[in-house]
Amino acid sequence: MLTITLAALRTRWTALVGMFVALALGVGLIAATGLGLASTFDAPDRAPQRFAASPVVVMGDDTLTVRVRRGPSTVRITEPLAHPHPVDIELLHDLKALGPVTRGRPAAGADPGDAVGVDAPADEVRRVVGGRAQVLTGDERRRADPATERDTEALTGVNALLGTAGAVTAFVSVLVVASTFAFAVALRRREFGLLRTAGATPGQLRRLLLAEASVVAVLASATGCALGGWGAPHLARLLVDGEVAPPWFAIRPAAWPLYAAFWTGPAVALAGVWAASRRAGRTGPAEALREADVDAGVLPPVRRALGFALLAGSMFLMTKSLVTDPSGLLKRKTYITQPMALITGVALLAPLLVRSSTRWLRFPGATGMLVRANAAASLRRTAAVAAPVLIVVALAGSVAGSARTVSQARAAEAREHTRADLVVTGEDLTVRPVPGATLSASASTAVFVREEGTALIRAQARAVDDATALAAVERLPVVAGDIRDLDDRSIVVNEEWEQHTVGTTVRVWLGDGRPVSLRIAAVLAVGTGNNGAYVTAANVPVAPVDRIDVRLAPGADRTAVAAALRHSGGTVRSTQQWLAATHPRTSPQTRFGLMVVLGIALVYAAIALANTLLMAGSVRSAELAALRAAGATGPQVLGVVAGEALFAVALGAGLGMGVTAVNLAGLGAALAALSAPVTVSVEWPVVVGATGVCAVVAVAAALTPRAVRQGQRRNGSPLPASRFRFRFRFR
Repeated sequence: MLTITLAALRTRWTALVGMFVALALGVGLIAATGLGLASTFDAPDRAPQRFAASPVVVMGDDTLTVRVRRGPSTVRITEPLAHPHPVDIELLHDLKALGPVTRGRPAAGADPGDAVGVDAPADEVRRVVGGRAQVLTGDERRRADPATERDTEALTGVNALLGTAGAVTAFVSVLVVASTFAFAVALRRREFGLLRTAGATPGQLRRLLLAEASVVAVLASATGCALGGWGAPHLARLLVDGEVAPPWFAIRPAAWPLYAAFWTGPAVALAGVWAASRRAGRTGPAEALREADVDAGVLPPVRRALGFALLAGSMFLMTKSLVTDPSGLLKRKTYITQPMALITGVALLAPLLVRSSTRWLRFPGATGMLVRANAAASLRRTAAVAAPVLIVVALAGSVAGSARTVSQARAAEAREHTRADLVVTGEDLTVRPVPGATLSASASTAVFVREEGTALIRAQARAVDDATALAAVERLPVVAGDIRDLDDRSIVVNEEWEQHTVGTTVRVWLGDGRPVSLRIAAVLAVGTGNNGAYVTAANVPVAPVDRIDVRLAPGADRTAVAAALRHSGGTVRSTQQWLAATHPRTSPQTRFGLMVVLGIALVYAAIALANTLLMAGSVRSAELAALRAAGATGPQVLGVVAGEALFAVALGAGLGMGVTAVNLAGLGAALAALSAPVTVSVEWPVVVGATGVCAVVAVAAALTPRAVRQGQRRNGSPLPASRFRFRFRFR
């Protein structure tokens, strides 16, 4: 068996090189992303900046801690406050008695007294402070730095991006390897038939293929780990340049990502070739006598059942989400991972879809007739070429289209919800009455609610000074109650809250951590997620006004009102300008992450296309020579080969757009269920660009093999045209 395996590797290296490249690339990407993930878990210690010269820092409480149930016991859940507590005047006076006090530069948007540095022994500072504030020493002083929270959020984003990229890499690599080996087995039917004739058992054939895959996988894994170790620092630099990671982010040494990546290679290879090896084991001795290249039985019952099961399962999950949690379909993690089951199901059923499409499509001329006939006769080859195109087009259409759809829906929702003519924005605005205008001043804040006793939910909110003015300048999607009933003892929530019945009382924690019980005055539709809660400014007096929405009275002088508003200390813009500058769009960081994910899929599609068509071309010498013998010219032979490749690419693109249509239809239904604007959109430049790359790679690979060059030459034909009594002229 070892001798046969080594001989097969030497003679079939062209069929295995594609799997080697795909696995090496996959392992390399998994190793690089794993090293990046490890670096986010173990970020380097950074020296304090804001109070570097102070041995002790006193900072007001900046977190809310609430007990929730976890099974039979309770645990403490901590969330950062929207408005951290300052160091009050009395405590500041007591600290000055211990030694010099440094106020430092305040964090962005924070009160200047939120933290102070104290040049005194830590024990004495703790004794004086007691429970009135936090005492930070050593590296903990970094918590008072303005960049600490931003860096934490950035690392969370890097973690999510790299985790998603790793999942997509594993998903696409399994499909590519499975497709490659399935086609390679189909091309080796006569070889396996000869081995069966020579006495090989089905088990020996299966072990032969598994042994080949294991050897290739081990070599590819070793190569991939080396590539991952080399590429990880470049990946980190790319994330920093793309402003996804903090400027100081770098790869730190870690062993577990390399171990995980190395063993992923054999696992993916064996999982991908398992089904192909079982089919090879069922090859009979009569296969050695086959001369025809017409595929039959390309969709075994198990594959057919699994394909339909995945289609049904993906539709069930989408329907369940629409019924129970439509807002979940709008989340990035969902619309990136959810299409995978649908893509896999369609890929498994691709041969069945190829047969149906070739039955109904008609192409002009003799070349078109041969393209259609060859595609129908070689279902495995056509499906193997269409599958990677299906993957990349479906991911490009679903992922990029979903991101664009959600961002456009949020922008449209923001436009629908405002009646304002002017908007003033700034960090700490001064509100003064302006003749001829209704002003609604508000501040960014948050409220916290404990739902079902098991989770602490942070909800974005706005604190308004006048509910009547708010109703005049905003067109909020109220589904129950009246927004004008909002007062200091009530709150406006949305339908996503566990308790959302008008008139009932809900216990919440305000942005500064104070617990209060408030009556629900009105309930808003969930929308795209931007319909948060509303409280009055009296409940959050520490929140600075950062926005003033202005509605002009009939006949008011717009220029005069705008001039008066400039004294508030902010930027005055029209509503259209404000929406264009600040409201939902796909951020550069999000777009960068999506392009990374789609780039991985596109690279894999190119590898799979090139490998499949190179393998197919290596066994088509007799077929193409027969075309020349029948009277086809060299350009006509090239046209047939290129036409078959383009037909398979077009079929894969069509199936990918079908998957995209299903996913975007589900997203549109989710927006409708959430009472949000339905603005389904496709990123056509991304989809067309991915399809174009696949088409170029497919044609180039199809026209490269020696078989095509031999088929172009008349003397390469084993049956010269002069031997025929008639000649079939291509027109």
